[in-house]
Amino acid sequence: MSAHPDGSTQHTRRRQAHQDASAEKKLRPDALATSLESISVRPRTPKTTRSRQWGEDGSMDEVELSLLDKGELPQDGTGAKDVKRPMSTRDRRSITLLIVLYLIQGFPLGLALGSLPFLLREHLSYSQLATFSLASYPYSLKLFWSPIVDAVFTPKLGRRKSWIIPMQLLVGSIMTILSFTADEMMEKPAEYINVLTAAFTTLVFLSATQDIAVDGWALTLLSEDNLSYASTCQTIGLNTGYLLSYTVFLALNSTAFAYVLDVFSFCVSMVSFGTTVWLFFEKEVCHPPQCVPKTFVRIEPRTRIVALTRLTIVDVQTLLTVHLFAKIAFQAHDAVTSLKMVEKGLGREDMAIAVLIDFPFSILGGLLAGHWSRGDKPLDAWINSYWPRLALTLASTLTVYYFPTPPISTAFFVLIIVETVAASFASTIQFGGMAAFHTRVSDPVVGGTYMTLFATFSNLGGTWPRYFVLKGVDFFSVASCQIGGDIVVQATECVSDHGKAACAQLGGECVTEQDGYYTVSAICLGLGLLSVVFYMIPTARKLQAIPPSRWRVFSS
Repeated sequence: MSAHPDGSTQHTRRRQAHQDASAEKKLRPDALATSLESISVRPRTPKTTRSRQWGEDGSMDEVELSLLDKGELPQDGTGAKDVKRPMSTRDRRSITLLIVLYLIQGFPLGLALGSLPFLLREHLSYSQLATFSLASYPYSLKLFWSPIVDAVFTPKLGRRKSWIIPMQLLVGSIMTILSFTADEMMEKPAEYINVLTAAFTTLVFLSATQDIAVDGWALTLLSEDNLSYASTCQTIGLNTGYLLSYTVFLALNSTAFAYVLDVFSFCVSMVSFGTTVWLFFEKEVCHPPQCVPKTFVRIEPRTRIVALTRLTIVDVQTLLTVHLFAKIAFQAHDAVTSLKMVEKGLGREDMAIAVLIDFPFSILGGLLAGHWSRGDKPLDAWINSYWPRLALTLASTLTVYYFPTPPISTAFFVLIIVETVAASFASTIQFGGMAAFHTRVSDPVVGGTYMTLFATFSNLGGTWPRYFVLKGVDFFSVASCQIGGDIVVQATECVSDHGKAACAQLGGECVTEQDGYYTVSAICLGLGLLSVVFYMIPTARKLQAIPPSRWRVFSS
């Protein structure tokens, strides 16, 4: 009996597939000879399970399994995609290290963006606070030196440790200096405003530089199966550092602990120095699937410059434009609302409690954002969170307007906590949705620079309007110092506690005829609502409909 033609054909195809697979094994990525071959890899996107390349044990991967018939697949009832390996001790150690590194980054950010503006608000006008707000800009501009951080390093220390260790030492040194001088500067902040701005601008710059190196190290420090935990480490580390330097610091500062900033700065410096010692004993190794070939490292500066030239792509320009203006509606809320509540009588310790309660909800929001952003439409979570966030921004403005005379009731304090938690939760969902979209469209070949590009413009969209918002509050405010019943002096300083005290020393009383906060808040909400309806949401839907291949620097 002769064999069926189809059976012969199937046997021939199977034998040819086996030969192709054997040939592929001989051309494994670690044996490539040229730089062009080293970057000719199959792009990976998070929308599908990553195909495992050649394992450390040389076992057959999913690509080879796909060449087999159904009858030749493993008989254990599970496909290759369903295999889940337990987390190794090495990955657990790496996750701990990443959390600590992100934690140290969160300390300067929490001080510069959170607690210090509250403390300085008692002594400075909004215009002076605008000067101090410049300290946050380096974190939004880190794109400009990210290629240098990626390309320049000392082989003896390692590609990432060459930057992380010096940054840790500098942060520790500056915090040590602050521990001996901060108390004096905080007593007369108006005289030392430029020194404080310079010190914390430097700290934020160092933290931003370390963030570039840590983000790049996370891609190779964790195994491919556990690479998704990198964003979890960032969320836990940064939020915890921000919590300790913002919430706990404010709570302590409201008590008789007069030198809390000095002590806190010293503690941060000790943590930074201790982590630096740990890094000296931590070898900079990587898992084989994520290791960057030496040939690629040599050409990397050139490839990253190519990535930056992709700004000419209309799709990239459109996304960057969205980032620059997406947060305008929330600027008055983010920059001034909390300060206004404190000005109207909300205690700093009460605000610290609200932020402390918000912390676990922020972590939960990050986890839910990752779940809701899976699939081909990650921006849906970003879009759907816009409307509740706009409504909560309006509600917070009305809360400030109807703020009662202290002491506030428990019910009103609960309302403040609910608004704070809900607004932060919506913001976290938006952040997670946009971050998932960045991961989906970024080219893996130049993923670090590409991700930094998007993150930089996203951060910049939240910082560049802040200076003008704070300036606008003073500009639109009308206040005067009324001395007796006859003398009325127009005094912009009356918007600050320090100005009110100066007016009181003259025997007068500050009277605010028009609070510029409400004018600026109305402008931000109006512009934000128009942009959301006519530009942000329609553009976001168009962007996520574009196939990932159109965002690639190198052809897939």
